[in-house]
Amino acid sequence: MKRYLVTGGCGFIGSHLVDELSKKNEVIILDIGSRKNRPKWDKNVGIVNGDIRDYELVKTLTKNVDCVFHLAAQTRVPDSIKDPHFDVHNNIVGTLNILNAALESDKNNIQIVFSSSGAVYGDPEYTPIDENHPTNPKSPYGVSKLACEKYCRVFHETYGLKTIALRFFNVYGPRNRKGVIYEFISRLLRGKPLEIHGTGKQMRDFVYVKDIVLGNILASKSHAWGKVFNIGTGEGTRITELANLLAEKINGNRKTSVLKYTLPRPGDVKKSFANTERAKRSLAYKSMYPLEKGLDETINWLRKGGL
Repeated sequence: MKRYLVTGGCGFIGSHLVDELSKKNEVIILDIGSRKNRPKWDKNVGIVNGDIRDYELVKTLTKNVDCVFHLAAQTRVPDSIKDPHFDVHNNIVGTLNILNAALESDKNNIQIVFSSSGAVYGDPEYTPIDENHPTNPKSPYGVSKLACEKYCRVFHETYGLKTIALRFFNVYGPRNRKGVIYEFISRLLRGKPLEIHGTGKQMRDFVYVKDIVLGNILASKSHAWGKVFNIGTGEGTRITELANLLAEKINGNRKTSVLKYTLPRPGDVKKSFANTERAKRSLAYKSMYPLEKGLDETINWLRKGGL
């Protein structure tokens, strides 16, 4: 039985990862909030209420673990624009704590799987976006994730620490109460009009949370240390297309939803979807959830009380 530390393990992505890891392994969660709606795990899962900015705590929890899945972060682009200092302390300082603590760990072969973001690319020069695409983030959040990636690489090259970074694209699914898919579904279920920021022609790679879990687990089993990988579906969907598809699924008619257009949000990119060929070659990763299948599961969750 292996022993894993999952930072942010009570959150959206983290809780799904813990679901899978805890089936056969011991899991320790470090999370700043108790998350009253989190799943009820069995005795293989221990939860520590704490902050990744607390180095002594991080160092204690990192001892004798085989792998750290580092998901804890400030993740909202608008919040990073309002308060970039908070973003830096949570994302960059917190990640440095994880990396330093791993170096001091009693486990010499400890692995770090870092959760990054497609936000590091900014407005793409071409699509689908591969990992060689220039990085030009448009928000403090994207800057912080890119900085963390580089720290992971340097800690591998300088100290031999086994690090790997995964660039997630637009993750959705049950337990996520943020983002455009949650907003659209919840509004449709309540009979409210859909609000679209900007023209609605923006294109996103919507990747189901269980694909993200798969990418994390495959990364921890690989030997691609010091590398970075896109984790997405490889397909782009326009926001208006998403709105119409959800209206058809929930109301039975694409025309029953009323679309209200508002001003674009600062920091939003126009088009973003992933090239996942590197992850396919090196990690054996392939998206297993087409958009419609993932949307169906998310709608069912919300109908059963996720609202």
